[in-house]
Amino acid sequence: MSVKLEQSTIANASSLVLLQLFSRAFTFGLNQALVRLATPQTFGTAAVQFELLLSTILFLSREGVRNALLRSSVEGKKKHSNVALVENISLIPILLGVPISGLTALVYVQFASPSTASQPHFHLSVAVYAIAAILELLSEPLYIRAQNELRLNVRVRAEGVAVVSKSVVAFLVLALASGEWALVAFAAGQATYGLSLLVVFLGVYKGDINYVPKRVQTELHDNLTTSYFDTDLLNLSIAMTGQSVVKHFLTEGDKFLVSRLSPLEDQGGYAIASNYGSLVARIIFQPIEETSRLYFSKSLSSSSPKKPEKKGEDGVNSGSEQIASKVLSSLLLLFAHLLLLLVTFGPPYLSIATTLLLPPRFQNTSAPSILRSYVFYIPMMAFNGVLEAFFASTSTPSELKHQSRWMMVFSIVFVFAAYLLNQLGFGDSGLVYANVLNLFLRVVYCWSFARGYFGERGVGFRLSAAVPPRGVIGAFAWSYLVTRWSWKAYEHLPPKVLPQRNHIAVGIACVGICLVTCVLLERKLWRELAQVLRRR
Repeated sequence: MSVKLEQSTIANASSLVLLQLFSRAFTFGLNQALVRLATPQTFGTAAVQFELLLSTILFLSREGVRNALLRSSVEGKKKHSNVALVENISLIPILLGVPISGLTALVYVQFASPSTASQPHFHLSVAVYAIAAILELLSEPLYIRAQNELRLNVRVRAEGVAVVSKSVVAFLVLALASGEWALVAFAAGQATYGLSLLVVFLGVYKGDINYVPKRVQTELHDNLTTSYFDTDLLNLSIAMTGQSVVKHFLTEGDKFLVSRLSPLEDQGGYAIASNYGSLVARIIFQPIEETSRLYFSKSLSSSSPKKPEKKGEDGVNSGSEQIASKVLSSLLLLFAHLLLLLVTFGPPYLSIATTLLLPPRFQNTSAPSILRSYVFYIPMMAFNGVLEAFFASTSTPSELKHQSRWMMVFSIVFVFAAYLLNQLGFGDSGLVYANVLNLFLRVVYCWSFARGYFGERGVGFRLSAAVPPRGVIGAFAWSYLVTRWSWKAYEHLPPKVLPQRNHIAVGIACVGICLVTCVLLERKLWRELAQVLRRR
């Protein structure tokens, strides 16, 4: 791995975290207002069903191409023909997205429940969401160019402007228009997001984009041939796009089931709980996952999907593979600490947090119980995100197909677990627990792949490297017992800050003890991270 790539990767991660922190802090305040302006039924339709519609269009149109092109090693100073072949592939999301958006919107409208379709301006809102998806896809070629050029500042600027614009527009329409325009308010916000992305990217690249694929002449065995796409990258894109269908169902399976099985009011509760529950995941883990995918793609693979050699010329495993193994192990170790933190302190203090965050009319929905299940869902998302980023960056088309077959099995397990938990009375939170099981199975699969990948190359990758020291585990275990005792002692008091101040003080003291223990016993890890950050 070059020094430039390492520095760019760290800069990417920190920039994305800052972007997510700013955008989520800004939208968090506006969302607090939005959930008080919109009814649970409207919020459920927009945040579950419309978001599912949008993510389906975007995921199926661009996910495979986006991940495949991260492996491209084509740079501006290479042959123009090679650059053009790759740029042609970056247009595929648009070519796919236009028909997919229209078809998906028609299918959704056709099968929408009567209670959903009877809401004011429902059909108009669906049409605007489909247009919003197309607007976002129009910026995809420039997004891919910025990623491959390691110009993450462009993406940070575009997404920052887009998030703020989306939130402001949705809030203004909700606040100024009558209640019957609530769905249109969310749709207008999403369309503003897509348009803002496109405008910023076009401004940065001075409109330097051609939406029509170019015919390119290339030389093969001294013969000139005409083609539109780089064959290896196209095949990889096709394989990853095919896998996206199964992966999308597993990723959004809970929303699929909630949108079909739960009443609109509970869908609103599910949506707000998901927004709050995954706030930490979106601020920290999403940037880590994306920059990990970029880092692993650039350092461990090329435009060819073939595996690199096991050994270097001197018979020693590649330095980039050693560093990649260390980076992956360190990330998993950090997420293990997160798991301990949430499991220890989440349940005793969630009732206080939900009283502060949730409006009164959402207290009687499924939101509180769903938030409790996120204690396990958030760390599992983190483990799965970084391991699947590694898998997507290093796997061959045949390995992608093999994973897809297993993911079909995981989807069956997810549906069965969701049904069983529903029968046992878990309600909507049972869907989250079923998703935890699904993510765990995917984590095990990708962990096994990573262990085999590094093992074939003579690089160590052990489970013990991702397990915190015994002293850290002991501190969290002691805190677990103390906070449960405090929880039991003060459970007769209202779940508000003042009545529960002594219980909160116990939690703060225990968190402090755990953090001090982590700093003292994990000094090597923090020192290594500090050294990497100083290289920026």
